[in-house]
Formats: sequence, structure tokens, C-alpha cells
Amino acid sequence: MSVAAPIVRRAEPADFAEVARLTVDAYRADGQLDEDHGYGELLADVADRAEHAELLVAADGPVVLGAVAFVLPGTRFAELSRPGEAEFRMLAVDPAAQRRGVARALVRACVERATVLGCGSLVICSRERNSAAFALYDSFGFVREPALDWTPVPGVNLLGLRLKLPTTVT
Repeated sequence: MSVAAPIVRRAEPADFAEVARLTVDAYRADGQLDEDHGYGELLADVADRAEHAELLVAADGPVVLGAVAFVLPGTRFAELSRPGEAEFRMLAVDPAAQRRGVARALVRACVERATVLGCGSLVICSRERNSAAFALYDSFGFVREPALDWTPVPGVNLLGLRLKLPTTVT
């Protein structure tokens, strides 16, 4: 399977089952579903995510390799963003397609979408032990912002990051 340049597009209902599978598999492989906090069920509910967020997928032809939810403040899946910002959540790459630029393509699509919408920054949170995610976000210029840190459930510590985006002065 060639994944040199995955195409990022809006998810379609036909993608939902595969997005659910790969998201749960990716989070489980990373140890993020070791404790039963109900997050696996939330990750598997792709139809709900697509209804309340811009669900993007990275695909190689018909094969979905990864997905991410792009959200704006005040929407159901927003956790960190404030007015004038955007965030992305539930970034996942099929374990079989990791380390091939899929996550990078999805983050780039979120940065581009936030820029097009005129957002001043893009925010994300990640578990403190996810060094691969932090390396990826660092390569885009995201910086740690401790004020965004939070703990949704005991034992799950999320660290916040922010990317300042260029804004057009009119």
C-alpha cells in the first residue's frame, strides 16, 4: 500500500465503520484505553462525531488510514478552544499505517482549515506520555501552554499545546 501522499478529505458515512475501528485500535495500541473510562465507546461513535465536528480522514485511494475531528469553540467536542480559535481531537492513525506521514497530513489539514477560517490559534491536548505526538506537534510549531492542561478523569493527565496562526490584518 502506497501512502507517500495520503489525501485528506471530509469523512463520508461509508467511512464511519473503518474510522471507528482504526481509532479504537490506535488508542488501544498506544495504551490509552487500558483503563475503562468509557472513552473507547466515545471513540467508536463516529456518526456522532461527524455530526458535531468536521471529521477528516486521510486516505490512500479507497483505504482510510487515519482520522481527526476538527472542532470550533462552543461545539460538542470542543474542550480547549475559545472564540477565535480552533482545536482538533481524536487524531488517530491505523497502527498498520503509522510512521508514514498520515498524522502529519491530518494535522496540516487542521492547520490549513483553522487558517482559512481566520482563527488566531489552533489548540490540542495530548497525554503526557505520548512523545511521538509531542514531536509531531513541535515540528509544526505548537508550544506547551500549561494553562490548557487538564485531567478529564483521575489518572489521565492531558497537556495543552497552542499554535499561533498568521492572521490577516484588514
